[in-house]
Amino acid sequence: MSSPTAEARRDRIAHIVATRRDMPGALLPILHEIQDAVGYVPADALPEIARALNLSRAEVHGVVTFYHHFRDSKPGRHVIQVCRAEACQSVGSEALAAHAERVLGCGFHETTADGEFTLEPVYCLGQCACGPAVMVGEQLVGRVTLQRFDALVKACADASQDRAAEVQA
Repeated sequence: MSSPTAEARRDRIAHIVATRRDMPGALLPILHEIQDAVGYVPADALPEIARALNLSRAEVHGVVTFYHHFRDSKPGRHVIQVCRAEACQSVGSEALAAHAERVLGCGFHETTADGEFTLEPVYCLGQCACGPAVMVGEQLVGRVTLQRFDALVKACADASQDRAAEVQA
């Protein structure tokens, strides 16, 4: 038997597909809304999306895997995106990217073993004059040094510990 959260997730996805299926070019809006609602596009949603849009599962899977934005597994509690575009590269994003992988202990498109952080590349955050730039969750941060990156990670970890302490209290 499925857990209530799995059932709620399936119901939410079914609702998204049903409300958007008839709009022109519905596939991308459906995938975006599912990822916004669930955090990723679950593999078990692909057949339902394909059926609703009269596409093959392979076509839907191809779109999900083509666009780096879409995830096919649950992300960490904190998603950190590091800009890899040329403007940020010119001011040190390659060193920042290597540092991020080292500090977090995972590569791009991976999640730390404790489920806290997912590291993702992004190709332009629109902060070209303030690079290197990162996005931590919904927070856009420019001029990120190695030390500033460490402080951002520590702030996320501290917030998670505070939340855990509140739940236990």
